[in-house]
Amino acid sequence: MTTALTNTIINQTDMLSNNSFIHSTASELNHSCSLEEDAQCVLFAVLYSLIFLFGLVGNVLALWVFIFLHSRHNSVRIFLINVALADLVLVACLPFRILYHTLGNYWPLGPRMCKVVGNLFYMNMYVSITLLGLISLDRFVKIQGLPKTWASCCHRRLKGSRWSVVACSVLWIASLLAVVPMIALAEGNEEQGKCFQYKSRKQARGKAYFNILLVAVFWLVFLLLVVSYGRIACRLLQASHDKPNLPNAGHYSRAAKKSFVVLFLFTICFVPYHAFRGVYVHSQLIETPCEMRRHIDRANEFMLLLSALNSCMDPLMYFVLSASVRKATLSAISRVLCMFNHSTINTSSTEFQRASVSQVSTATLARQHGTGNTIVMTIHPKGNS
Repeated sequence: MTTALTNTIINQTDMLSNNSFIHSTASELNHSCSLEEDAQCVLFAVLYSLIFLFGLVGNVLALWVFIFLHSRHNSVRIFLINVALADLVLVACLPFRILYHTLGNYWPLGPRMCKVVGNLFYMNMYVSITLLGLISLDRFVKIQGLPKTWASCCHRRLKGSRWSVVACSVLWIASLLAVVPMIALAEGNEEQGKCFQYKSRKQARGKAYFNILLVAVFWLVFLLLVVSYGRIACRLLQASHDKPNLPNAGHYSRAAKKSFVVLFLFTICFVPYHAFRGVYVHSQLIETPCEMRRHIDRANEFMLLLSALNSCMDPLMYFVLSASVRKATLSAISRVLCMFNHSTINTSSTEFQRASVSQVSTATLARQHGTGNTIVMTIHPKGNS
């Protein structure tokens, strides 16, 4: 009986030691498959902080110019107001990413807040992308015109600014309707204390397929930009070559080159991320080795950083490419500086006048009472008691 009990205890001890060995081995494997690096966290925190500062200042200034100072009330102005608003909301999500990376990729605000911040970030990125595509379509229609089969029914509507209000309203409503279920529905792969991390989508394929749909939307918008700005540039260059003696010939040539600047910035910021997005989503749907996951996640994070960079490149693009925006911005800045200088001059002048009046009053009292000592006595009569 004693021998059997001893054997049972030994077997249970062996089982516990085996289980502890298995758990420790799994823990070591998970640790070895960790995707975070301390240096990478610091780098992302610094870079996102810079994007936040420049994006916040630039987009607030852009909204102020478009709403209060820009004199042209047309469809492009409406689109640009909405682009600046989308970029501003995206920039407002960056402090949460900065906090996450500053804490060593630790998320203290709970899974629901993580989903709100993450989905708002992506929603406004794609709203901004779509609005830039609509701007290119608007420019194409107003410079190139529509085919004759469409001209009778669409040309007048697209020529006005009302269609831009309708398009922006539909875009915002559709985006909110798409993002609310993403926030409300649980995916089943949330990790405590984690956010913005690499996630397996084998049990949440719907989200993966929705991400593929967004990638397809991006490439459609990119194709629209290439065709629109390419045709616009060709039309303007042809006009400048056909009639080089016209006063506007040089203006046409410069406008054509600026069209390629828009395409260049759009390509630098968004194309790398979306070219790699298919690989990233595919790796989430299959069993991917740890080292491969690490490389994919790192590449995805750096390309997402380029996409966020667009939020502070857009205001710079408005200023460089639009003469009216540049004129309104410089006028506003010079007005503020003039008001500051005028206020400084007025303050100095007032102090000088007060000092002069004080000196004149002192001299007058001195003449009336005879000496400077009598002045002190006159001003402070208690000094004689």
